[in-house]
Amino acid sequence: MKASVKWCEEMTFLGLSNSGHRLVMDGNAGATAPSPMEMVLMGAGGCSSVDVVSSLKAQNQPVEACEVLLSGTRRDPSPRLFTKINLHFIVTGALDDACVAKAVVESLEKYCSVCLMLGKGVEMTHSYEIVKG
Repeated sequence: MKASVKWCEEMTFLGLSNSGHRLVMDGNAGATAPSPMEMVLMGAGGCSSVDVVSSLKAQNQPVEACEVLLSGTRRDPSPRLFTKINLHFIVTGALDDACVAKAVVESLEKYCSVCLMLGKGVEMTHSYEIVKG
């Protein structure tokens, strides 16, 4: 996997993914675009959401929607690393609780590359709720 990041102006940077997608990042605490650390947090949410939805579908669960609310705590001295990240999944559908629990746990502990990588130095927690569709 490859990517590039190019400085545009002031503290704005343009990322280009190997698959040809572009995104803007702002090194000014997210003043005009997501900051790189916000992108890390969203990356964890995106990666784990893919796992959860895929797992629920593989378990023949009628998943209608999935949203993950992420909260991260960063240490104060620089470098401002994440110390804790919580992922709270809100899944919609007539879903079996045990299937959702399995999907969430396995994502964070077994499948999500981003969460597994972050979990080496970050306290990762998770929770979920089911909204009946």
